Amino acid sequence: MRRLISILLLLILGTGGIMAQMEQSTVLRIPDEEDIISQTLATSSPYYYTNLMLKYRNGEQRLTDEEYYYLYYGFVYQEDYRPFTENKALDRMLSFVSGLNPEKPTVGQLESIIEAGIQAMELDPFNPKVLNMLAYAYGALDDPKREELYFTHLNGILRAIESSGTGRKEESPWHILMFSHAYDLLASKGYTYNEARIISRTTEYIPLLKKSHDRIKGFYFDYSRVYRNKPDDVTFKRDRTWQFNNLKPQEYK
Repeated sequence: MRRLISILLLLILGTGGIMAQMEQSTVLRIPDEEDIISQTLATSSPYYYTNLMLKYRNGEQRLTDEEYYYLYYGFVYQEDYRPFTENKALDRMLSFVSGLNPEKPTVGQLESIIEAGIQAMELDPFNPKVLNMLAYAYGALDDPKREELYFTHLNGILRAIESSGTGRKEESPWHILMFSHAYDLLASKGYTYNEARIISRTTEYIPLLKKSHDRIKGFYFDYSRVYRNKPDDVTFKRDRTWQFNNLKPQEYK
């Protein structure tokens, strides 16, 4: 099945173009911490986290929206959730992408993107930029099975975030695990945006460069999970942005 998707897609910069399409409608579900803990930590639960992560990484079975929801928000209660750890593999992946000609990528470039992307997922397994680039790279290497896997994961994670609120009011923000995920979600919807503004101890507001078709000026995000286990001696550094001139949508299988 052919898919039309922008390569760096909107998820790195949000410069407009073709976005990854949501395959299902989203039902709102504000994250319930007690429920998430009980469902993901109990071995008898169908959403026991170890089993969910194995299923996510294995890719042999399609995950439901419920499973993506518990995977994403349950990650907070795993030892591997370290949002302040520098993700050097992600930086490497983005560096490889910055030198990529999307019209004529080389096998070596694509393999380097995949290697760095897989390593980046060890720290941030639900990073939309990484999932998107892996889908592109595998598609360009004519590996439709893995392309489909990461494209499906990308949309499942974006739907999980969108299900956490409307994003339109401070009282109904979208809940994120990493600051970059907020920008990625907006980019996936084709929005261009300014820098986020912290408006409370738990919420940030990202204004759009221009109003959306339904006159929305910006969106709210709950970032409180990022700081729950913040080491005292750590100062958070936001992700760098990456500019690519004349980047066109890339069609791939």
